Amino acid sequence: MTPLLQLVSVTKSFGAVRALKGVSFDLKAGEVHALLGENGAGKSTLIKVITGAHRPDAGTMAIAGNAIENLTPTAAQRLGIACIHQQPTLFPDLTVAENIALRLGTTRSFARVNWPANRARTAELLGRIGAAIEPDAEVRSLSMPGQQLVEIACALGAGARIVIMDEPTASLTQKEQHLLFGVVRDLKARGVGVIYISHRLEEIFALADRVTVLRDGESIGTREVHQPSGSGALAGASPSGASPVDAPSGEAPEGQSDRRGACPTIDLTEAELIRLMVGREVAAIYPPSESDPGDVVLSIHNLGCSAGGVKNVTLDIRAGEIVGLAGLVGAGRTELARVLFGLTPADAGQIRLHGQSITVCSPQEAVAHGIAYVPEDRRRHGIILEMPVAENLTMAIHRRLFPGSWLKLKAERHLALDLIRDLGVKAYGPEAPGGSLSGGNQQKVSVARWLATKPKLLILDEPTQGVDVGAKSEIHRIIRRLAKDGLAVLMISSDLPEVLGMSDRIAVMRGGTVVATLPGGTSAHEVMATALGQSAPEAAA
Repeated sequence: MTPLLQLVSVTKSFGAVRALKGVSFDLKAGEVHALLGENGAGKSTLIKVITGAHRPDAGTMAIAGNAIENLTPTAAQRLGIACIHQQPTLFPDLTVAENIALRLGTTRSFARVNWPANRARTAELLGRIGAAIEPDAEVRSLSMPGQQLVEIACALGAGARIVIMDEPTASLTQKEQHLLFGVVRDLKARGVGVIYISHRLEEIFALADRVTVLRDGESIGTREVHQPSGSGALAGASPSGASPVDAPSGEAPEGQSDRRGACPTIDLTEAELIRLMVGREVAAIYPPSESDPGDVVLSIHNLGCSAGGVKNVTLDIRAGEIVGLAGLVGAGRTELARVLFGLTPADAGQIRLHGQSITVCSPQEAVAHGIAYVPEDRRRHGIILEMPVAENLTMAIHRRLFPGSWLKLKAERHLALDLIRDLGVKAYGPEAPGGSLSGGNQQKVSVARWLATKPKLLILDEPTQGVDVGAKSEIHRIIRRLAKDGLAVLMISSDLPEVLGMSDRIAVMRGGTVVATLPGGTSAHEVMATALGQSAPEAAA
C-alpha cells in the first residue's frame, strides 16, 4: 500500500548545525504514528518540513505517491496537511466562528458573509469533537485547552488527510484528554493519518500504531505498538505505574493481527523507548532520597484564602524534605502555592517560617522571607523568551546584584555562568535568548533564577511538564540534590508516578484543603483513592 506521506533521507541545516541528518519517515492512511525524541532531537524541524515552513536541503517527500517539491504552508494546507500546535495560533479578538471561517476560507472577495451558516458550521464541527464552546465566544475568553479544541475543529472542517498533533494534551484536563483521544480515534476511523508528538509515553501505548524515535537529528528506529484486544488498559503496562489512559475497548483494530504476525517483537516497553530516545538506560528516572529531614522550615495551620478557594490547610515541611502535593484537577494545589507566594494572600490561618510567624501579602514579601516559586506555565511566568539567559537568571536578585545605580554586567555574567554550570543548562552562552533553549533547559533556568535568591523553601509547580525523559531525569536529580543540601521542597505534580517516585511525604488535597498526609512509598491506588474521597488511610496525619 502506498503511504499517505513518505519522507526519504531528509536533511536540514541551519548554518553549521545539522538539525536533520537523513531522516526517513512514513505515515499510512488510518494510522496514528507517534514521533518521539528528546528536546532538540529534530521533531520540530521535521514537522516544519512537512508543513512547508522549512525547505529541506536534500531528500524527497511524497504525498499519496506524488512527489512534492518547494512546499509552502499554503500549499501544504491545500494538500490536506494540518498541524495542531501546542500553543494555538488563533486570533484572540475574533470569535470562534470568525476564526474558523478565516481558516476554512468559506467566503469570496466582495461577497456577503453568511454568518448564520458560518455559526452553524462552527457548531457542527465543535459538536463532532464534543467541545461545549459557543461559536460567538471570543477566543480570548477561552482557556488554552478550549483554544486547542478550536484548532482541531478547524482541521476537521478543512478535511485534512494528515493531522499533526504537537503535545496536544500538555494543558488538558483528564476529561478533555479523553475527548481528544476520541477525536484521534475518529480521525483514524475516517482514514486520516495522524502524526502524534508527546512526551507522555502512556499516551503512545494507548493511541499509536507505530512509533518513530529521533535522536540528534537522526531516525533511530520505528517500532510497532500493540495494544491487547478487549482491554481498556495500556499495552505493556507502564513500569512506572502510570494510570491507564482510555483505550479502545472491544476487538482489536482492523489489521492488528496482521501487524502482530509481521513483527516478531510484540512487547514494546517504556524502557525500550527511553533507551532509543536517550541512547542509554535511564534506570533511575526517580533517584533515591539521600537526605535526612531536619527541623521544620514551613508550618501552616488552618490556612485559608477565600479568593483562591483554599481553606483550613495544615501542613509542615522540613529542611531536606520533598513533600509532594497530589490531587485531582481543581483540588487547590496551585491555589495553595499562590497563597504561600503572596499572589493571592491568605485571609485566615497562620504561616510560620523557622518557628517565626510571618505574613505574605506579595511576592516581594515571599522572596524577602526566603520563599521561591517556580510556576507551572514557564513560557508565560517562568522565563522571558526574548531576554538573554543571563538576565533571566538574575531577574529576581537585581537589588542585591546591583545595589547602586549602575549595572554590573561582568558580575551578572559570572553569576549566570556559575548557575548555568551548576544546573547543567545547555546554552551557547549567557547571551543566548531564553526562547532558543529547549523546554528542559528553560525549566532549569526557571529553577536557577530562584536558587539565586538562596531560598529556604522552594515551591515547584509541575516541574517536568512538557519536557523529555532525559531532561526529566536531570531535573529530578537537581531536586534531590537541593533537598540533600537542606532545602525544603514543596512539589506539585499531576504526574502520579512522579509524586510517588520523588516525595518523602505526600499531602493529598481535595476541595481546597489537605485531607491526608501519607508517607513516601504509599501506593498509587491509595493516593488516588484518597484524592477521590474513597478512603481515610490510617497513615493520614
